[in-house]
Amino acid sequence: MLSDCYDLPVTTASADARDAYVEASRLALTFYPGALEAYDRAIAADPGFALAHAGRALVLLRQGDVAEARAALATAKGLVAGASEREASHVAFFELVFAGETEAAIAALHAHLAAWPRDALVVAAAANPNGLIGGSGRIGQKRQVAVLMDSLAPHYGDDFWFGSYHAMALSEDGQFAPARAMIERSIAANPNNAHGAHGFAHICYETGDLEAGRSYLSAWLATYPRDGFFHGHLSWHLSLFEIQAGNWPEASRLYRDAIALDHHSGGPQQKISDGAAFLWRSELAGHPRDAAAWRALHDYARTALPRPGNGLYDLHVILAQAVTGDEAADTRARQIEALAQEGRYLSGSYLPTLARGFSAFERGDYAATIDALAPLAGENERIGGSRAQHDLIDFTLLRAYLGADRLDEARQLLDARRPGASGVPVEGVAAAR
Repeated sequence: MLSDCYDLPVTTASADARDAYVEASRLALTFYPGALEAYDRAIAADPGFALAHAGRALVLLRQGDVAEARAALATAKGLVAGASEREASHVAFFELVFAGETEAAIAALHAHLAAWPRDALVVAAAANPNGLIGGSGRIGQKRQVAVLMDSLAPHYGDDFWFGSYHAMALSEDGQFAPARAMIERSIAANPNNAHGAHGFAHICYETGDLEAGRSYLSAWLATYPRDGFFHGHLSWHLSLFEIQAGNWPEASRLYRDAIALDHHSGGPQQKISDGAAFLWRSELAGHPRDAAAWRALHDYARTALPRPGNGLYDLHVILAQAVTGDEAADTRARQIEALAQEGRYLSGSYLPTLARGFSAFERGDYAATIDALAPLAGENERIGGSRAQHDLIDFTLLRAYLGADRLDEARQLLDARRPGASGVPVEGVAAAR
């Protein structure tokens, strides 16, 4: 029987379909262009190949083509009767993910990986900071992902792709020394892995290794395809290093070249979160507001993400609405609150409270900002995303403390910051040192 790139049998009699599926999955896992086309070749060679349709669904969802993604997954579901138990479980897991059945999907995840730990596409869906567990609204999910990856490690040996994901999980869990060693082995084994570059960027950020992060990412991005899904997001990471280094002209160039809406290579959620985070953090660092860029983000979000759904991305939509003076920010927060009361919003009422804090900050009401944000300290992981992304929240609270001349509380916030993390590019922070 034919097998995939992790030695798992696949139900197809076509070697051409299997080969195209293996190529597609490698491209999807490393975030290189061409995965969708390769899945299409696999389907052309064997239209009944359920896993190829499921893989196609994952790439389409990543790109923001939700309707097509659901249709592709529905096709996969209709074909699993002739597939193996593992393939049926694979498709059933993604059905739960697509349906937003998070708790059921997490239970299915652990059962599936207990039986088939080398199903890498399932691991990838669960283990990144914005994945199934990361977006679960749980406190302690950073640790849960690290424990999961530790348990899977014996099944992958020195596999470069798994190492890049494992290193990222360890970094988010604060295990920086083993994370650094692991990511260096991964990128040495195969530098052509956007998740390897991503993991290295995060580890440099978390350990304050500014120059290594700048040097590595600037060189790596020079060879990564402009249409690679992570080109925009990794450019955002590089821009953070440049802001911290005080190199505003280069940070601004990166924004215009790769993060702004018309140049970003990612899907709608990534475009909005990276763009809004760059603009907001730039202002916190003392750089001027780009009103036209905020307006463009706001208008795009209104059509691309019209309804609440994901805590991290909803935060950035609300931020764009608050900056542009759109009362829809309050409407979205109320919608989230209603969903939370019905038990249908994973982070509960955390985000509506956060939204009130950001709206207050935008009005210049630092006391109200502090009243909203300070009690939420330590709960950032409820909205998913990475610690680097959560710094937007902490830096806003810090700037509010400084603006309110509450320097003792500003110092306490700085003292509580995770040890070794990248610097704090917030205007006026020297007063609290």
